[in-house]
Amino acid sequence: GTSHGGSGTSSRRASDQRGGNTEAREPPASNRGKRMKTAVRRSVAPKAGFAPAAKAVRAAAPKARPIACSSRARFNGKHEVASRPAPVALRALADSPAGSDLRAGLEVPTVLVAEKLGEAGIELLKQHANVECCYDMSEADLLEKIAESDAIIVRSGTQVTKEVFTASKGRLRVVGRAGVGIDNVDVHAATETGCVVVNAPTANTVAAAEHGIAMLCAFSRNVPQADASMRAGKWERSKYVGVSLVDKTIAVMGFGKVGSEVARRAQGLGMKVIASDPYAPQDKAKAMGVELVSFDEAVARADFFSLHMPLTPTTDNMFNADVFKRMKKNAVIINVARGGVIDDQALADALDNEEIAGAALDVFTKEPPTKEENPLIGRPNVVLTPHLGASTVEAQEGVAVEVAEAVLTALRGDPAPSAINAPMVTPELMKELMPSADLVHKLALVATQLVAQNEQQVRIDYRSSTPDDLDTRLLRANVVKGLVEHTTQSTINLVNYDLIAEQRGLKISEVKERYGEKLVGKTTISLPGAAATFPAACDADHFITVGGKVNSQGRPILTTLGQYAVDVSLEGSLVLFRQKDQPGVIGAVGTKLAEHGINVNYMNVGRQEQGQDAVMAIGVDQDLTNDVVASLKEIPALIDVIAINLPRL
Repeated sequence: GTSHGGSGTSSRRASDQRGGNTEAREPPASNRGKRMKTAVRRSVAPKAGFAPAAKAVRAAAPKARPIACSSRARFNGKHEVASRPAPVALRALADSPAGSDLRAGLEVPTVLVAEKLGEAGIELLKQHANVECCYDMSEADLLEKIAESDAIIVRSGTQVTKEVFTASKGRLRVVGRAGVGIDNVDVHAATETGCVVVNAPTANTVAAAEHGIAMLCAFSRNVPQADASMRAGKWERSKYVGVSLVDKTIAVMGFGKVGSEVARRAQGLGMKVIASDPYAPQDKAKAMGVELVSFDEAVARADFFSLHMPLTPTTDNMFNADVFKRMKKNAVIINVARGGVIDDQALADALDNEEIAGAALDVFTKEPPTKEENPLIGRPNVVLTPHLGASTVEAQEGVAVEVAEAVLTALRGDPAPSAINAPMVTPELMKELMPSADLVHKLALVATQLVAQNEQQVRIDYRSSTPDDLDTRLLRANVVKGLVEHTTQSTINLVNYDLIAEQRGLKISEVKERYGEKLVGKTTISLPGAAATFPAACDADHFITVGGKVNSQGRPILTTLGQYAVDVSLEGSLVLFRQKDQPGVIGAVGTKLAEHGINVNYMNVGRQEQGQDAVMAIGVDQDLTNDVVASLKEIPALIDVIAINLPRL
């Protein structure tokens, strides 16, 4: 096989890849053990588990008592829960197995708006959801309200902690951050519970850039100090002589959307712009006339620093005592990004020691800052604003609409472009893969009922017309879901399947084979070394093996069980038999089932050679009890009997 490092899988090319009936040329099961070497193992381990395949349909949440609700959330003196008669089409698991838990069959979701949001965003939400606007909630109030909400929208003032996700009892599906930063959202806890986190990264880009430039100009010309002097009745022209920005060097630290806009505006002021960002493409900087440099070079060269990096473990306190010592004496720091990227005490010390000239700050490590806790408040060489970067009328409305659209998109189960913790799967690809996702989910459900104990090694073989381009994340998520959902009440979906697999210790290897004309053809799941409750499910290498395909009607079909070829619809209740290949067995089984009032809806027998053991699969309309299975085992020609329960259509 040819290894493909980026995909975490490997691809095999079949010599007869352009043949007609692709399913007819399945390589012998005994050869698959040799091909195991081609698989690239993905340590997708599990410790937790998967939630039930389908959850009970929940009605829209009832109205709750108003909690610190703004005037916008009141109507005729009553707490307003806005609703619309036309429900959002929240598709169920059958439509998209991996994403189903994201929608949970809700007709009209409830969205809790916990901080003030622009009117345009509120109106958009009201068209598709029940909307509760409850501002200034205490932590206790939030924990109470969240259990009645499918989504929550916050700004930077509300902490969405692990306790919030726990209090939601699995109902919370989406967290929307009206802005860019997500420091106040516990993304790991969201991922554990399968909750999508979205933000609004573009709507306030220009506003933040403009505020950065405003801070730059205000500091360089002493505007705040001169204004305060005039308000005090003074006229101090000579005291507030500023510096010109023309020909000064500004270092844009973080050359993303906001940083790029700051660079454009700084160039308009006649400044020389350099940028430091390890992830910025060189061609983008070159096209803008910006020089990309290393962090150390930027620190040594710049007169002004405009900070635009996210707050991560790498950037936490990035601007510290050592960095300030290496700056020019006239250096000025402008920060409209995240407060934690600056060590406040180190900056205060640098200002006291005249190592740099000053700072203009719109964001703080703790907001709102206090004079007792923040050593930068009250200094004449520090300009401060109360996190106004996105505070323009236009930006507020834009952010409101952007986050509302993202939340509604995620509630529908569609991929939201601004999702923080969910992989992007386009609606077109998801639609095409849905039948195969349902197939692998049910194959995994069958496999778990054939194994004597939980197995940590799993191999998935895909046949595809374009294996190099096949995105298997949706398929793999459904395999993981089928393997562990019977052991947990946790939600399992595209957001958290990798994390759950890792927690469970699952080691999943994937192999892609170029074969046939379908994006996904036959798919096989093997459990190497697992002990089987139904020995006929083992192939020649003693792997529990189940394989299947999607038929022309889009339904999942079991086509391989161990070394046997079968043709079984994967829906409802199945009974698998290993039998002696002799006359009268089918009739005896049918009679026994009839005695218990069990109706047969289809039957299939597979054998390797005449006279050898055969495998019979029967579909029935009712779930089989242990007593029925025990009575079937009394039929002398039957060697093994096992009942398999699957979701019904």
